[in-house]
Amino acid sequence: MADEEVLKASCACKGIRSCLICENRNGKLENRINVQQPRRVFVYEPSSGLAVRAEGGLQESFRFPGVLLWENFVSEAEEQELVSAMDRDAWRDSQSGRRKQDFGPKVNFKKRRVRLGGFSGLPPCSRELVRRMGRAPLLGGFQPVEQCNLDYSPQRGSAIDPHLDDAWLWGERLVTLNLLSPTVVTMSREQPGAGDLWVLVPLPRRALLALYGEARHQWKHAVRRQDIQDRRVCVTFRELSAEFLSGGEQENLGSQLLDVALSFQGIPV
Repeated sequence: MADEEVLKASCACKGIRSCLICENRNGKLENRINVQQPRRVFVYEPSSGLAVRAEGGLQESFRFPGVLLWENFVSEAEEQELVSAMDRDAWRDSQSGRRKQDFGPKVNFKKRRVRLGGFSGLPPCSRELVRRMGRAPLLGGFQPVEQCNLDYSPQRGSAIDPHLDDAWLWGERLVTLNLLSPTVVTMSREQPGAGDLWVLVPLPRRALLALYGEARHQWKHAVRRQDIQDRRVCVTFRELSAEFLSGGEQENLGSQLLDVALSFQGIPV
């Protein structure tokens, strides 16, 4: 996207959210996550499960549980097939320079209400992805009820702010497939009086990332603008919480949602 096309493009940023389009057009200030500097930055090492930091000849580290990284989850050919299938559907503008496609129920998180709405299931191309996930013990029994495709572009200044995913509707494991280019997921946690602590999780192209446990519930996750160097498409899958599964208060609704989701006949809502 050329500079003049950026100026003509639309965006869906609201409140404090911003992208290059609205910053150039309206003079918005660049979002905090893209400019702030934390007190300490560690890098996650998948081989050891440690967050490591080296400075001044000294190295410190700590265990960083709750991360599963599966490299080369899809092949180059599968990657191209997946992105081509997505590009045949319309992308909708989203916040912070992203575009999105949603496959999931209609949810009001503030009122804690969920209904089918126009949800017709996950897309056909995801059937094999979900089946393959089951090979990992940590993803055994993973049944996604929602899929969100996000399209990031350096020309739009795409990013996603630090956040914790909802835990009322969405379950223990958050699973993301990273396509087209590598990036870095920034995990952050506030330390009173000491500033933010960051753990950078390098995410290779075609890799699958699952967050669970402490990384899911105690650390916010984000993707900073400077970590989007080329077009990036990610596919995020979410499962239901215990409230919507067998024995839960909303078991019947959960069963209905899963039946629709796992039909794999869906189109974006």
